[in-house]
Amino acid sequence: MKKYRISFNGEVYELEVEEMEGSEVAVTKTEPKKVAAPKVVEKKETPKKSAPTGGEAVTAPMPGTIVDVKVSEGQSVKAGQVVVVLEAMKMENEIVAPVDGEVTAINTSKGATVALGDSLVTIG
Repeated sequence: MKKYRISFNGEVYELEVEEMEGSEVAVTKTEPKKVAAPKVVEKKETPKKSAPTGGEAVTAPMPGTIVDVKVSEGQSVKAGQVVVVLEAMKMENEIVAPVDGEVTAINTSKGATVALGDSLVTIG
């Protein structure tokens, strides 16, 4: 008999599973027991990389991994031009410049993992 602790809809239950001979498995449903929830360890938030003042920051719209940086510092860009390719949930997302201008800073690199709101590129 194996015991498992399962959390469902904020409630914690204990479940007993008995292995039967052959390939059959029997599950014994017991009345739900409220069990003390495991201690939750709070994740410390890492400070977000901010863009230098005086420019328009292009930020990550979702967490993911940088697949490619399509621009370089000093390069002129037009609004709507792809500046970074971000992979999230196995999909590549093209992140575009919101304004015309010159790339004043690149705040990420290929292969970097970014969080929601992290500054990727600054356009001045």
